[in-house]
Amino acid sequence: MAFQWIRSLIFIAQMYLLMAAMALLVTPFALFFRQAAHWGIRVYCQWVRWSAAGLVGLKSEIRGEIPQGNTLICSKHQSFFDIIIICSVVKYPRFIMKREILRLPIAGYYARRIGCIPVDRGRGSMAVRQMLDGVKTDFPSPGPLIIFPQGTRVAPGVWKRYRIGASLLYEIYDYRCVPAATNVGIFWPRAAILRRPGTAVVEFLEPIEGQMPQGDFLRKLEDMVETNSNRLMDHT
Repeated sequence: MAFQWIRSLIFIAQMYLLMAAMALLVTPFALFFRQAAHWGIRVYCQWVRWSAAGLVGLKSEIRGEIPQGNTLICSKHQSFFDIIIICSVVKYPRFIMKREILRLPIAGYYARRIGCIPVDRGRGSMAVRQMLDGVKTDFPSPGPLIIFPQGTRVAPGVWKRYRIGASLLYEIYDYRCVPAATNVGIFWPRAAILRRPGTAVVEFLEPIEGQMPQGDFLRKLEDMVETNSNRLMDHT
């Protein structure tokens, strides 16, 4: 365990060093071309996946059809690694995210540059209005919009209710909804250095087709994401 902790520390150090190096390399181009920002994010995320496998034995896998275009991805969120995996394969992703991320010197700039939509968590109807206004300003987008329907990272085995934001986006805008399940929190816990070996999975599920009432949509979404996330964690 001590050796794995040291390997994890080395992995984390090189991950953030490369983030700084990539920012120096890509930012002059990203200032003028949004595609350059997307390219830098994707290359960086692919590196993190590759180095996680080599340094700490944490492999990663995408299952299901990768969403494209005007799609709403409603994903389980357990750690930073599910964001890494999604951004490594989804073309032109943008996220509904907490406003605090904008204060981060590198992540904040790139989040804004690719069109992520910041909201003030815990502000109730104000946060919902910020989300809807932000999406309206940048609609339609060339790539998927990603929302974490529970509103934050949720550790494996912990229940947290699904919020109304995902159902509002599904109802108001012409989005095809793709739920996504994951088990990454087992290997990459929140606020810890240790990274455990294994195979972290993000699985894109069958789309939720057609329109349905908000309550029915949220119940179906929660059932699909939670059932399949539990299946992935049970088979880890």
